[in-house]
Amino acid sequence: MFLFAIVLVLLASYYLWIHPYSYWKRKGVEQGHPWILFGDSWRMIFRIMDMADIVAYHYNLIPKVRYYGIYQFLRPKLVVRDPDLIRKITVKDFDHFVDHVAVTDPKVDPLFSKNLVSLKGDEWRKMRATLTGSFTSSKMKVMFKLISEAAENFVKHFQEQSRDTVSDVEIKDAFTRFTIDVIATTAFGVEVNSLVEPENEFYKMGQEITNLRFTTFLKILLFQISPRLFKVLKLEIFRKEVNTFFRNLVDNTIETRQQKGIYRPDMLQILMDARKGVENDDGHAAEVGFAATEEFIGNVKLSRKISNQDITAQALIFFFAGFDSVSSLMTFAAYELALNNEVQCKLREEVLTILSSLQGKSVSYEDITDMKYMDMVISEALRKWPPFVIVGRECTKTYTIYPKSAEERILVIPKGMAIQIPCYAIHHDPKYYPQPEQFIPERFSSENRDKLIPYTFLTFGQGPRSCLGSRFALLEVKTVFFHLLSKFKLVVIDKTQVPLKLSKKFAINIRPEAGLWLGLERI
Repeated sequence: MFLFAIVLVLLASYYLWIHPYSYWKRKGVEQGHPWILFGDSWRMIFRIMDMADIVAYHYNLIPKVRYYGIYQFLRPKLVVRDPDLIRKITVKDFDHFVDHVAVTDPKVDPLFSKNLVSLKGDEWRKMRATLTGSFTSSKMKVMFKLISEAAENFVKHFQEQSRDTVSDVEIKDAFTRFTIDVIATTAFGVEVNSLVEPENEFYKMGQEITNLRFTTFLKILLFQISPRLFKVLKLEIFRKEVNTFFRNLVDNTIETRQQKGIYRPDMLQILMDARKGVENDDGHAAEVGFAATEEFIGNVKLSRKISNQDITAQALIFFFAGFDSVSSLMTFAAYELALNNEVQCKLREEVLTILSSLQGKSVSYEDITDMKYMDMVISEALRKWPPFVIVGRECTKTYTIYPKSAEERILVIPKGMAIQIPCYAIHHDPKYYPQPEQFIPERFSSENRDKLIPYTFLTFGQGPRSCLGSRFALLEVKTVFFHLLSKFKLVVIDKTQVPLKLSKKFAINIRPEAGLWLGLERI
């Protein structure tokens, strides 16, 4: 009897903890070497590698295939690396992969579940179409004035702080504060100066939601492993204090604007107008550079009233996704400019040429968006340092991948299967980008763009579910570098970590392991 019990325990252990890791082998799909319980997540859990290195490790471990399998703990995921297959999943056969993978339960965490990233199906389409009006040419031109003003204040702060020839600046922190100020004014209509007021509420909330606590990581992990237990425990992704802050901010702002008849052309106003049925789309997507994503969603009318909670959810995700990823891009771009003096000199020459043509006038939206070399530099920074190292989708309808070689079998992807696209690894594949570790803006010159293989530049995603805020992000980055390089030169100092190492901590975006110090040299 005792022996029988041991056999039962061993069999149960095998089917619970070992058998799941043969899922991809049984499907005829290549896979790596997952650990029991942790799957392929062990390198992240034990901080063996940073996120970018983990993605690149699996990509290079299993070469010469169109796709391969990994395991997030016990959950199998399919990683797609072939550009043509990426095109099918993100565009051609998009109706099979409409949704992002959920990280929380909408019944217990309605605020996070109602944002544009988390919404699913028709609800997502309606909200996407509504928010698209925030990023058309006319709206972007109005918001540009707010962005440019914030950038001028940002540069002026460092001009007034020190009279030294070179000022040492922790550039990641500085850019984080700048992007928070921009989000506050363009999304919420609130004036903030985070360099002057370092502990303002917006900054503290930003740190709260992007420097993920270990408890937040555990919540996301629990939902992946046991959605039922997550629901029973009624867990929310962010602490109640964060949700309360944004709820109160949106409720009070809406009430004030309605009572005093205040109209401000920001994202909050777009949603308020949509609730009243006001048309806010001028029909023209803003042109801000190569990296901006194409808008696939047409005019879709909302069939239900937008609540304050809906508005708060969109404002929160705009804040959540919009400032840390953008400040990371600024940080890495600044690092590359400091290291690559020839590139910086060429870019500063473009900046100074525009300045001289202005004859004392303020720089315009068109001046910024017409900067060809600036666009090349930012595109290359996005190529080498994509803030999000993977793009995820969820299979919403059973999908079949047919073999293209003798080594492949027909692969049926079931509904609910998570799909990953390894952006960072593709961006660093010498097959697509020769000398991938070199910073070469000329890859994105007008002469060379046609040589790029489609669906190998994936920073903002592809297809209808690509990043809606890409135009805003690009405009913000170009504007701050225009103003910064008009007054300063970025230089390497003793505190600068070269080569730069990425943090191994669990985070939404890649980031330097210990911040990034650069010098601002007056010109």
